[in-house]
Amino acid sequence: MSTGSFKNVLGIILVAILSSVITLFGYNYISKNRSLSPADKAGIASSENMGQLANSFGQDKNVKLTNLTTADGYPDFTEAAEKSIHGVVHVKAKSMRQQQMNPFDFFFGFGGDGEGYGQPREQIGYGSGVIISKDGYIITNNHVVDQATEVSVTLNDNREFTAKVVGTDPTSDIALLKIDGNDFPYIPFGNSDALKVGEWVLAVGNPFNLTSTVTAGIVSAKNRGNIVGDDQGIQSFIQIDAAVNPGNSGGALVNTRGELVGINTAIYSQTGNFTGYAFAIPISTAGKVAADLKEYGSVQRAVLGIQVPNIENIRRQDPAKASELSKIQGVLIEDFSERSSSKAAGLEKGDIIKAINDVPINNFAELQNQLNRFRPGDKVQVTVDRKGSQKNYSVELKNLQGNTEITRNQVLNAMSLLGGTYATIPENQKSAMGISSGIVVNSVTNNGLLRKNGINKGFIIMRVNNVPVNSEADLNKIVTSTSASNQDKVILVAGFYPNSKTQYIAIDLSQK
Repeated sequence: MSTGSFKNVLGIILVAILSSVITLFGYNYISKNRSLSPADKAGIASSENMGQLANSFGQDKNVKLTNLTTADGYPDFTEAAEKSIHGVVHVKAKSMRQQQMNPFDFFFGFGGDGEGYGQPREQIGYGSGVIISKDGYIITNNHVVDQATEVSVTLNDNREFTAKVVGTDPTSDIALLKIDGNDFPYIPFGNSDALKVGEWVLAVGNPFNLTSTVTAGIVSAKNRGNIVGDDQGIQSFIQIDAAVNPGNSGGALVNTRGELVGINTAIYSQTGNFTGYAFAIPISTAGKVAADLKEYGSVQRAVLGIQVPNIENIRRQDPAKASELSKIQGVLIEDFSERSSSKAAGLEKGDIIKAINDVPINNFAELQNQLNRFRPGDKVQVTVDRKGSQKNYSVELKNLQGNTEITRNQVLNAMSLLGGTYATIPENQKSAMGISSGIVVNSVTNNGLLRKNGINKGFIIMRVNNVPVNSEADLNKIVTSTSASNQDKVILVAGFYPNSKTQYIAIDLSQK
């Protein structure tokens, strides 16, 4: 080959190499800088959110679970089931509840002389729970441990532990328990947002006290609302057709990788048993509630400060209007609450919310599902349709009080607010006074609720909220439960001073 020909060939090769390098560089540059679609952004944000919740409980982020299939290509549930059953516990809750009189017994004389009616008696309830950390944090339903005076859990290996109720949230029906120990088997959080309708899932729990029961089904629907009939409660459930029965409450809903994607909570049935429909709280919501209960003792609930039409109420008065409202793809802003952050940001009455942080919003359940994962002080991008024009606003979320302050559990202060010290009463002294329960008030503080409501040194407390009190611990349990309630924070104290008649004194624990 001549020198000229060699130079020509070399030049061609160099041009080809240079062109390839430029092409690859340009491709990488464009790939890195191309704008992500809203769906991509939402997926990334959802994964990051679940990662943060997993970190709250020290879950190992290096654990990667995979789907398994049989040799014939069918889904294989064995690995997911094996991993899950060790992370699901049997929950036993003892409580004191008042016996209700049957009106037929009263009018027709059945059941003897009626003695014992209205008296509190111990009741035992059962459910399930999910271990979510090595050091023994457990998620369950609030209704499983509601008003419990004692909670115990049994692991799949039959070890039994007394559980502490770290916190409860009746609004979401989630409770967080804690057992002492380490290296417990736990179920890692999955991404409930990534679930698809038709995807296989497993329900793991203890129906009818049949421990470590696993059933399979598919996701029938997502963001299902109007299930529990409480406008203030969770209205964004995962609907499944896996068999769920009494005792499954608080148990795990897992995907085929064995990741926790929901907490089984309710069934739709006229018989009380499974008839084909069950509902789970997404872990994106349950995990955030649990993380808040662990860190703050109460849930940090963020709101936009808007009011939306109650379609069911409108339907009873104006069916035609309700039908038109039901066709809206999004959430119509009917009005604003006091000190509304949305109004301050520029949103207006009549706007239709179409997206939160680029995640499409088609109904109120989907809006609630997005807001449930934020805390007061977080900023979100709200996309609205205003008379056919799309507008975006940055809104700083606030709490129900209209500010961004962190709210902490006030239950620990409830006993101190009473402002008293107490002593037990020996059984022989109780017998001499003709009582079966009671503690004596040893002292009261000048600014405590006891003194303010007429209870002073020497007063004998027999019952509180009709539950017998025989120790300061008994009193503490009742006061703690009442103070944590979303209902009236009032206790009814039944007691007396020696040689005086019984008094019934109502004390409002919300007083300062």
